[in-house]
Amino acid sequence: MKPSGHIDKVMHRIGGEEVLKHRLRLKTTIMVVKQLALQGSSFRGHDESDDSLNPGNVLAWIGFATKLNDQINSVVLRNAPGNAKYTSPSIQKEILGIKANRVRCKIREEIGDSCFSILVDEAVDEAGREQMSIILRYVSSSGIVTERFFALKSVADTSAETLKQAICDVLSQYDLQIEKLRGQGYDGASNMSGQFNGVKALFLRDCPYAYFVHCFAHRLQLALITSTKVCDPIWDFFSILDCIINVVKASPKRIRELQAIHKKDLDGMLDVGEIQSGQGANQMTSLKRSGPTRWGSHYHSILSIINMFNATCVVLEDLCRSKEGEQRAQARGASKNIKTLEFVFNLHLMKGIMDITDFLCQAFQQESVDIVAAIGFVSMAKVKLQKLRGEGWDKLLQEVKSFCSKHAIKVPNMNATLGRGEKQTTLEHRYHFEYFNQCIDFQLGTLNSRFNESSVRLLQLSGALDPKSSFRSFDEENIYRLAEEFYPRDFEGNEMNCLKNELGYYADHVVHSQEYDVSSLAKLLEKLVETGMEARYRLICRLIRLVLTLPVSTATTERSFSAMKHVKTDLRNKMGDEFLADCLTIFFEREYVIGMDEDSIIDEFAK
Repeated sequence: MKPSGHIDKVMHRIGGEEVLKHRLRLKTTIMVVKQLALQGSSFRGHDESDDSLNPGNVLAWIGFATKLNDQINSVVLRNAPGNAKYTSPSIQKEILGIKANRVRCKIREEIGDSCFSILVDEAVDEAGREQMSIILRYVSSSGIVTERFFALKSVADTSAETLKQAICDVLSQYDLQIEKLRGQGYDGASNMSGQFNGVKALFLRDCPYAYFVHCFAHRLQLALITSTKVCDPIWDFFSILDCIINVVKASPKRIRELQAIHKKDLDGMLDVGEIQSGQGANQMTSLKRSGPTRWGSHYHSILSIINMFNATCVVLEDLCRSKEGEQRAQARGASKNIKTLEFVFNLHLMKGIMDITDFLCQAFQQESVDIVAAIGFVSMAKVKLQKLRGEGWDKLLQEVKSFCSKHAIKVPNMNATLGRGEKQTTLEHRYHFEYFNQCIDFQLGTLNSRFNESSVRLLQLSGALDPKSSFRSFDEENIYRLAEEFYPRDFEGNEMNCLKNELGYYADHVVHSQEYDVSSLAKLLEKLVETGMEARYRLICRLIRLVLTLPVSTATTERSFSAMKHVKTDLRNKMGDEFLADCLTIFFEREYVIGMDEDSIIDEFAK
């Protein structure tokens, strides 16, 4: 729009009735832009002329509004003056920018004077541009652990200096001081987590209390992959599993056949009462392919193959009779492997292990999980794996034999001897010690090496605040040392002495009260705020807030990249960086936008 046609100048030249028309016209555009941004939809069309049959979503939805409201119809599109339609791409972007900036200002307002952490990761968008997602983690005034998408910045390169400067530019724009930074959460890439020249190290030079936590989800992924690679039978099993699923899902025809056979199996089991019916139960499904970056997807692959085992075998048998040589050869190999004791044993073994580890995968995806709880979850998983190793063999072997019997898979004599001389052993001994025990030992070993937090004093002392099991880990001295050693900037003057006094009353009141017997540190703070005890134990609550601010995983950054793929598609690959960031802010932090007042947007736009 030309400067002379800008709304503030237009308003000065027209009367009151015309002002209302202009505001209604602009309000219509604002509401349409908001709804499209909330859905991650495109704005513009290839042909936006008046006689276009597909003018793009903004003009199409404004046109739809005219059919519902005569008052809107009288002031928009063809009934609007040529210099004040308020539908141009620049107007749309300006409206979007105002809304996105308000979201960021609201997040900044929620942080206030509190400390915060940053979670950062990079990904390449649809246009091949490197984008850096910045998430802020903080504890709200009501005691809720919060992670918010704050910015998406395009970076020329991924060197530590470039990334650090881009992060600082965003923080300074909204007056977020580096001195208030108390945590950094990245993956294990050297440019982010490098001990000497990574982004972590650069921030620690500016703020020594911005403690780094290597993403727990990333560490778990590395631990599970490593343990699988070093255990040959399990690595072979996953290779075979991927091959089977790829063969069966290679065409829509095979998928339809698989689903039809599985439906027939379900109907038969329902008739004999083997399974129960109910809303949401026994829904049509298919085999699940595993993904290279999400270990949890392997778990879903295992569950799907167990659930559809018979249907999978039938499809493979049909493919073995195919006229195409390559197809027939692939199916024969897959069919031969799936109907073996070794495959079925490893299938159930990995299900048992991943029943335990998948809980960690899911827990580390939650933004509200705190560092103390995360360490506790890892410890519980280790205990469960150790219990599985010590007590789970007989149950697993019985499950495998029962499964083989159900699907007509031959089980050899488990007492049959293998080898000669001193190396002679039984088949059961081989499966028990070379498969079962060895696999679990590798899992435990990699978890111990990747999550060796006992040497990290910050996390060790933080555990003293944990309310779990009736404050079993509570230790006044360790809590005092936590504040003294790691957060001296947050406790100044006489506050350390006051903290020691508070701890005495806190031990008598909170620690021994059933009212505060909760499952996590995050829930404890919420309870203290809810009951008004934060004012009484303000220093302890301050320390709890600092610990809760420490990041656990970069799952929220990963979710922001998933949103980016939804917003910036192949058909929208020419989106500008600022426009993309604004669209993503509204799409990701929609709760701030839904109730946003359009009239105040108009007032800000007019300025």
